[in-house]
Amino acid sequence: MENAADTIIIGGGAAGCMAAVQAARLGRRVLIFEKNDHIGRKLRITGKGRCNVTNNSPTEVHMANIPVNPRFLYSAYSAFDAYDTMSFFEGLGVPLKTERGNRVFPVSDRAEDIVNAFRKELDRLGVRVIHKSVRSLITEDGRCAGVRADGEYRSETVLVACGGASYPQTGSDGSGYRLAETAGHTITELKPSLVPLTSPDRYCAEMMGLSLRNVTLSLYDGKNGDKLLFRELGEMLFTHFGLSGPLVLSASSHIRDMQPDRYRVLIDLKPGLTPEQLDKRLQRDFAENQNRDFINGIRALLPAKLIPVIVGLSGIPAEQKVNGITREQRLSFGGLIKAFPVRISGFRPISEAIITSGGVSVREISPKTMESKLMPGLFFAGEVIDTDAYTGGFNLQIAFSTAFAAAQYL
Repeated sequence: MENAADTIIIGGGAAGCMAAVQAARLGRRVLIFEKNDHIGRKLRITGKGRCNVTNNSPTEVHMANIPVNPRFLYSAYSAFDAYDTMSFFEGLGVPLKTERGNRVFPVSDRAEDIVNAFRKELDRLGVRVIHKSVRSLITEDGRCAGVRADGEYRSETVLVACGGASYPQTGSDGSGYRLAETAGHTITELKPSLVPLTSPDRYCAEMMGLSLRNVTLSLYDGKNGDKLLFRELGEMLFTHFGLSGPLVLSASSHIRDMQPDRYRVLIDLKPGLTPEQLDKRLQRDFAENQNRDFINGIRALLPAKLIPVIVGLSGIPAEQKVNGITREQRLSFGGLIKAFPVRISGFRPISEAIITSGGVSVREISPKTMESKLMPGLFFAGEVIDTDAYTGGFNLQIAFSTAFAAAQYL
């Protein structure tokens, strides 16, 4: 029958493709429903188009980087871990490399190679892909028996692997949550993760478009003292609403209860210099520019867009001659360079997030099989489940591990 298969997979992304390949290798007749014209649309843009497929580290490290429901994933990771993921893609002819932070990428730096490897293997295994949206699940006698799209498609099992609610233009439009709810599942609160952050500090907009490289960003929670939540060296960007860029996205995943005035960021603009080394640099710059106004005497030290802002924050008059700056003012200014402050007021919308935090409650899913505890024959994998991780390849590994676990029982 054209409209029948052993298993139907909703979503042709990371989890859906992995599950389809693994189930087909076990001899199952697999049908994928993917609403986009091509599979792997979100995969193509991950890691700035390079696709950080996993993190080259043991399961314990992965669990430490999964703040939401890591224990639920132990069984899935014991069946298929990061090393299995690396072997899988290299077995499909995609050479991999490990970079800073144990992040794993294709040697080619092309996410397209990962998607093409999936597509070729799906073709080889005879997996059919139908580019249509699933409207609803078919349920009979208390179990899932297929899906409705342009017609009815029957199967023994159905896997929901259509992503979260972030990047809806890639197909992750929250439809998986709606399907789960029709089967009686609880959807925990959906929040953005790995998302730009808003700030009430107007000077962020004044520096809009300024990209900083090789700076250290520290995120602090002021609710209980001043707790350090995140610190990392990398790149970031000032925007009209606040902050964006890789460092900011990583920091955002450490914020679990966003409240105005609770969180703040400090940016070390010169992480390669100790405070003492920076002060010596300032003394040299000041000596060379001693007859200039302060605002003009630091042009070799900082980006042009940043100078008026940091001068304003320093409290030193812009027109004050450099030779009139006191030692206390110089040391204070050095401290500002080492800890440039930005207050955080909120997340950008979930549509701008890389990952959705929240989803189908893990209490209602078998951790070994990924099958629904409420409706036999219905399975879940990937971002639709209420578990998410920090950046570094950990989120894609969740997708691959849960997909593999489900595929053994589809």
